[in-house]
Amino acid sequence: QVQLVESGGGLVQAGGSLRLSCAASGRTFSTWTGGWFRRAPGKEREFVAGIPWTGSSTYYADSVKGRFTIARDNAKNTVYLQMNSLKPEDTAVYYCAATRVITTRNPNEYPYWGQGAQVTVSS
Repeated sequence: QVQLVESGGGLVQAGGSLRLSCAASGRTFSTWTGGWFRRAPGKEREFVAGIPWTGSSTYYADSVKGRFTIARDNAKNTVYLQMNSLKPEDTAVYYCAATRVITTRNPNEYPYWGQGAQVTVSS
């Protein structure tokens, strides 16, 4: 079992920055791939970013590439999502997730999820 808790959400103006954190507990989280997803009002859940347990590579949705950065600190069992140049369309509930699959954007392949953190970007 892996338990995930997100923090760092909030309200920010367009062009601003936020950093989300995902603290994990449970079995050897350092060997799991960490992912971030989001669900905007009235929309489907979508993949945002992912990072394998090694941290040696990262992958992003086209909509956030160049603005968001995913990172992890295995010593702290934490995955981060640094969000810069935020836009109103980034407004959503952001979810942290964990999987044994090394590289995947498919939410159905992530068995563990956090409770979500609200991010609101005002124009």
